[in-house]
Amino acid sequence: MTAPNPYKGRTGLDRIVRAAGHSADGLRAAYTGESAFRQEVWLAVILVPAAFWLGRSWVEVALLAGSVLLVMVVELLNSAVEAVVDRVSLERHELSKRAKDIGSAAVLMALLLCGGIWCGALWHRFAGA
Repeated sequence: MTAPNPYKGRTGLDRIVRAAGHSADGLRAAYTGESAFRQEVWLAVILVPAAFWLGRSWVEVALLAGSVLLVMVVELLNSAVEAVVDRVSLERHELSKRAKDIGSAAVLMALLLCGGIWCGALWHRFAGA
């Protein structure tokens, strides 16, 4: 029988408060330690409010703002993968490279999706019907 995880015993409001603290720590670590995440935060500061101006319906606003937030979520996950890979070993290894490259590709896909949504919305608003 496996011993219970001592970190999993919290319940209720205590668990929620501690989880929020860990989330804040993660956001702070990403902001201070990851320049790409810092750039995306400042881009979000501009683009999320712009989504409310550009979007003509709540669906458009949700797509515009959500695509920006999705980029940040994927960047956080990519940074977490990179941290774990670096924690395991800093030596070059094909699996480490693959993990980091796949994380980077995920960020690229999120950026392309975000850019496509924003270009489509701008086109629809200013050049289309």
